[in-house]
Amino acid sequence: MVSPQQVETMIRESLPDAQVQVQDLTGGGDHYQVTVISSQFEGKGLVQQHQLVYSAVRQAMSSEAIHALALKTYTPKAWETAQGV
Repeated sequence: MVSPQQVETMIRESLPDAQVQVQDLTGGGDHYQVTVISSQFEGKGLVQQHQLVYSAVRQAMSSEAIHALALKTYTPKAWETAQGV
């Protein structure tokens, strides 16, 4: 089991500028929905963005501490657009 704070820490260690929102979908600490906003996603496709996040949590996923991870990734500009700013 991994806490939402641990998930956020793992991602922020890999993507230091990231804004991370973590939601535990089941309350069991192994199914998460994560939204990540990072300038490191600039110029990268969706698959590449997701690969950056998955690499940050790879160890927790391979040990099955995290069983499922639903990702939404945004550049800061895309996040502003999505929020209607």
